[in-house]
Amino acid sequence: MIALGLIESVGFSTAISAADAAVKAADVEILGIEKVIGVDGYVSVTVHLSGDVAAVTSAVEAGTHAGESVGNIVSSHVIPRTHANVKETLIDKYMSTEEANQKSKQPHESTTKKTDNQRAENSKKSTNTKPKDQENETVKNENGK
Repeated sequence: MIALGLIESVGFSTAISAADAAVKAADVEILGIEKVIGVDGYVSVTVHLSGDVAAVTSAVEAGTHAGESVGNIVSSHVIPRTHANVKETLIDKYMSTEEANQKSKQPHESTTKKTDNQRAENSKKSTNTKPKDQENETVKNENGK
């Protein structure tokens, strides 16, 4: 069964430390990190984890402990056997967002071809052009001077 783990902290470095410890402690996947700026200007950062129940429980415990050594952990929670509706609206949303982010980081095929074509044209230009000194010598030799 899939479980959802949440670790909420104050500050980004606390969240990163918690996330790092969590994924090192158990076989879980980071679904995302959500940043919220609160009323008093505090930055609350929540790490979203998924995996089987035992792994997520271990990961959240390890992440919470590591985060507390760096900063302030507001809360942590494990939702075992996540309901299908929660999975569809939250977990699948994060997974599809991550997939979209990965695709956007990859160069588009037409962009790659265009860049390769531009390099080929520039290469031809640089091999077909002669320095100005050589052009002048060619003109002089043709005129017999």
